[in-house]
Amino acid sequence: MNQNSRYSIKRKRKRRKRIVKWIILSLALFLGVSVTYSAYLFYKTSVVAESTQKLLARGEKSEKRVRPVDPKYDNISILFVGIDDSEKRKLGGKTRADALILATFNRQERTIKMVSIPRDSLVYIPVEQKWDKINHSHFFGDIDGTIETVEELFDVPVDYYVRLNFNAFVKIVDTLGGIDVDVPITFTEQDSKDRAKAIHLEKGYQHLNGEEALALARTRKIDNDLERGKRQQLVLEAIIKKALSLQSITKYDDLIETLGNNITTNMSFGELLSLYSYALDGGVKIERYQLTGRDMYLHHTYYFQLDEQKVQEISQILKIHLELNETRRAFVQNKTA
Repeated sequence: MNQNSRYSIKRKRKRRKRIVKWIILSLALFLGVSVTYSAYLFYKTSVVAESTQKLLARGEKSEKRVRPVDPKYDNISILFVGIDDSEKRKLGGKTRADALILATFNRQERTIKMVSIPRDSLVYIPVEQKWDKINHSHFFGDIDGTIETVEELFDVPVDYYVRLNFNAFVKIVDTLGGIDVDVPITFTEQDSKDRAKAIHLEKGYQHLNGEEALALARTRKIDNDLERGKRQQLVLEAIIKKALSLQSITKYDDLIETLGNNITTNMSFGELLSLYSYALDGGVKIERYQLTGRDMYLHHTYYFQLDEQKVQEISQILKIHLELNETRRAFVQNKTA
């Protein structure tokens, strides 16, 4: 081998070493930034969780639970409550529940089952001690009254709640960079500031910003509350999927800030983390269910009378999904393993 060949080989070896060195340094830098960013998000989430947490008057568990649940081990339920309020309306504490979606989470199956409850449903409201529209439960009993009413309706525990208003909804979707939804119908709707005909959407799969997503979830004059409930489930599913996507990781800082300023929940920081890790363990399958019934008028007031058989059917589905007859099974197995 001549001198030029040996020199060429040495140059190639040095070049490979430099490439390897830069790869290692780049990986180290990336991991360092990732760890730092994760630690920052961890701290920020803990601060926000503390500021958004509002405990229920009932205490840490539902009366339909033997013991408090732990999302790390147990199947749980969350009631998503959209309240009929905005910066323009400024209704304060006396607001109605404009959207109600009960979701149950099964850890082993990695599934979420969602059912929306029409706002005008005629149900028994314990805080009022009479039958009334379910959205009045929040007006008279705040979030505790709404949770108690939903538990009465389905005979299942409501472990946690997430409550947000119109402004929060818009900001969350915009912070995520919008959501992709197959819009089921062409319609025109007012925006979050109650400006008439401000939003127009055509039927079909498309990318929606916050105002458009709110209009889709909110509009009901074009058909009825049952169809409105289906649209709300579509939007919530799209938000969940977008929030859990890899492309949303860089937006978590802003998302945490948005959530902290606009929602209330009874979930602690640890419970929120358990729920997030639950979602990352292999993905989530979401199944949607819909109540049925008929329109009715009582004393010149409109109500939606629920089909009792359908209520019982969905109640049974939720009970099986929560494995209520096997309460704390996962927790006990983990502790005794």
